[in-house]
Amino acid sequence: MGLLDGKTALIFGVANKRSIAWGIAQAFHREGARIGLSYAGEVLERRVFPLAESIGCDFVEPCDVTRDEDIEAVARKAEARFGKIDILVHSIAFANRDELGGPFYETTREGFRMALDISAYSFVALARAFQPLLNEGGAMLSMTFSDGATRVAPHYNVMGVAKAALEAVTRYLAYDFGAQGVRVNAISAGPIRTLAAAGVSGFKKMHKAFTSFAPLHQPVTIEDVGDAAVFLCSDMASKITGQILFVDSGYTIMGVPVSEEEG
Repeated sequence: MGLLDGKTALIFGVANKRSIAWGIAQAFHREGARIGLSYAGEVLERRVFPLAESIGCDFVEPCDVTRDEDIEAVARKAEARFGKIDILVHSIAFANRDELGGPFYETTREGFRMALDISAYSFVALARAFQPLLNEGGAMLSMTFSDGATRVAPHYNVMGVAKAALEAVTRYLAYDFGAQGVRVNAISAGPIRTLAAAGVSGFKKMHKAFTSFAPLHQPVTIEDVGDAAVFLCSDMASKITGQILFVDSGYTIMGVPVSEEEG
């Protein structure tokens, strides 16, 4: 018997087989959930459909989360297919590549607006559209990177500000949805080689340093995040809301990181 047997989950943000959203989808499928997937645009369609087919998912919808009408259209289709849902996952982030290198103060007004809209406000928009469909005891989940949201991660720039906003959004939604019996949490994962991470200048160096400095000296995988997502969205986490769960091999506890080689 799986931890998510009988539950229906919609996962926004699948891009390819390296996506955190895909790691979550695989874990949810393993634990018995019925799954719907959403992706951003035609470019990703040829990658997402084969993944969905591999887990028997036949609800796969494109969605531009900057357009309320797109979100509402997916919500209507989800209601027609599933009726109610139990889990909503937001694994969406975007900033122009030009904004993820060089000084943060060179962030453009439009680049700032776009990053905050897609990476943070979209969680609000999804929550509003799906609020009538969420069952009591359900869960919503977002993906953050607290090392860039609460501290400075060089070159993460406007995405760090967007993740800080997303973490605040998660807490405010947790308050709003508490009366409905729906929990809202976030996972802060260590650096993972995803499509989004590829746009961050110096990411490969950051990834290598993370593994060296983290107490477990182990990289984080999409499977690790998927397992944590199962817990947070299952009944085992029924009294956890408004929280950020760190899946980072312990990196966040380090005040002054020292590599294993340095001793």
